[in-house]
Amino acid sequence: MNTKRLLVVGELNIDLILNDIQGFPKIGTEIVADLMEFTLGSSSAIMASNISSLGIETSFCGMIGEDQFGEYVLDELSKKKVDTKFIKKCIDYKTGVTVVINYDQDRANVTYCGAMNALKISDIPWNEIKNFHHLHLSSYFLQKGIKNDIIKIFQKAKEAGLSTSLDLQYDPEESWDFDYKSCLPFVDVFLPNEAEIYALTGKLNIEDALNEIIPCANIIALKLGKDGSRLVSGNINIKEPPFLNKNYKDAIGAGDSFNAGFIQKYLEGADLETCLRNGNLMGSLSTTCAGGTTAFTSKKEILNKIKDIEKIK
Repeated sequence: MNTKRLLVVGELNIDLILNDIQGFPKIGTEIVADLMEFTLGSSSAIMASNISSLGIETSFCGMIGEDQFGEYVLDELSKKKVDTKFIKKCIDYKTGVTVVINYDQDRANVTYCGAMNALKISDIPWNEIKNFHHLHLSSYFLQKGIKNDIIKIFQKAKEAGLSTSLDLQYDPEESWDFDYKSCLPFVDVFLPNEAEIYALTGKLNIEDALNEIIPCANIIALKLGKDGSRLVSGNINIKEPPFLNKNYKDAIGAGDSFNAGFIQKYLEGADLETCLRNGNLMGSLSTTCAGGTTAFTSKKEILNKIKDIEKIK
């Protein structure tokens, strides 16, 4: 039995997902979406929920409002056996919400951050940190309460003996003010996608962008969407093709599910190629259902589903 314990620190929100939309929104007009889904959202929560479904003992540290959405978040995480005792309720803000407008394999998001802004470094359970083996943090740019302390958070985790991982996610302000040269030495696994690494480095091609990051990074697991993924670490340079599937629903949470698959195998002591392949596989699985978590049921059912996806490849 796996005994590794994971602490996920990050944002919490619900996703309101609109599909089969008739046209594009314009000011002063109204359009219709034929399908709507209401699910657990946020990069951090999707990763935590899915990796817990894969068998990793997972706890979550975050902030919600004292409202129905917050209770929904707690219930959904608890259903996936995520320990929620480090999630705090904030009286000054409501629980975050993201409205997702889906068009084929692309989308536009509108997020109300709410309580996720209130999370601070002091809310992380440092007095219990040595009970964990790994710390994962997502959505750096959306969490203003911890932005200025990001380096200290990872440094403290490493000093406590934990391995670490980071998924920056998109910067709504497009300033990309992340001091990666100072922070990434304390991050064992950096999990950007292609658009994020371009924006972060200001480079125009992938090799230049990677060369900018490599000197300060330990492991870069780069998500390339329909082109699969790539891993760079020291002299290791691996590309892994995607797992395409015939039951595509949407790509919400696919990158977070990649994170879950990669870190699952990483904590189980697998080689990096296996970690990368499992990330691709879990990202593909995620796209077979609406939202980021609904494809991840019991571990037994997940194994059966991925067997079908592997056959297609």
